[in-house]
Amino acid sequence: MARRPTIADVAKLAGVSRATVSFVLNNRPGVAVDTQQRVRSAAEELGWTPSSSARALSTGRVRAVGLVLAREAELIGTDPFFPAFMAGIETVISETGDGLMLQMSRPENEVDTYRRLAADHRVDGVLLTDLRTDDCRPALVAELGLPAVAVGAGAPTGLPTVNLDDRPAVREAVRHLAGLGHRDIAYVAGPDEFVHARRRRQAWSDALAEAGLPEGTLLPGGFTAEGGARATRMLLDRPTPPTAIVYGNDLSATAGMAVAQACGLRLPEDLSVVGFDDVPLASYTSPPLTTCRANPVSWGRASAQALVELIETGTTADVELEPAALVVRASTGPAPVR
Repeated sequence: MARRPTIADVAKLAGVSRATVSFVLNNRPGVAVDTQQRVRSAAEELGWTPSSSARALSTGRVRAVGLVLAREAELIGTDPFFPAFMAGIETVISETGDGLMLQMSRPENEVDTYRRLAADHRVDGVLLTDLRTDDCRPALVAELGLPAVAVGAGAPTGLPTVNLDDRPAVREAVRHLAGLGHRDIAYVAGPDEFVHARRRRQAWSDALAEAGLPEGTLLPGGFTAEGGARATRMLLDRPTPPTAIVYGNDLSATAGMAVAQACGLRLPEDLSVVGFDDVPLASYTSPPLTTCRANPVSWGRASAQALVELIETGTTADVELEPAALVVRASTGPAPVR
């Protein structure tokens, strides 16, 4: 294996000292323009690239951002939101030379996970997702001196925030269904401890009231396929099943569609279904899923940009992304006549 070129090699080829090479390659002032050009040409000719370990020593950075997910690993693997969100993160940090440190943690071990990341200097900062009511993590990262960005907090946390208002799309979904003649619109919700799950549930309830519709049936779905399937079975087993179901995410909606079709229902002739997220699979279900587009890739990209800026400058502005929007596809149609 060929030896990796060093700063000493660049200095020898350029005819300057190693200190001069370091100044030029770290963009420090005080070096003549022609000398800068000579050093950069030598570095390019040798194929020199900075050592991540050396750069960490000089900057105090480990060139990694952290994402701690306190969910079951198998659930993360089946939910298309997180791969898309992480892809958005990677589009940013691949350009900055940072890496993504993904840590899976059980809820009871989550605090220790953050403490370990900070104590071992394994990351330069973290993204906080799945914000909860009375969430202890904003205070924890402040105590640890760990730069952090809150993703989708929806309310002040004391941290920079990258937020997306999901309520307009959920309200529009209910109005869309009401316009199709639906009067019994159920909701399959995400975990109640998550701020964004409560926000979507409340938007559904408010939209029913605004449309003059009776209060719909609410069941937990946990943002999982299993939870969505179980809730759908319970709804369809009622003496008078709903004619439409709105789900907290696309994963639970897709599972609910499968359950309904296995029960012999036609979509959307017998039952209309709406999801949330607009993951890539949503447009390929049968029928294609009407859903609320949140664009997790853009969310991940904006979150990573904010965190990198916070790490490098000590500050970053709050970011408000475009609100989620309803995408109408073939899984919704006129209410069946009963």
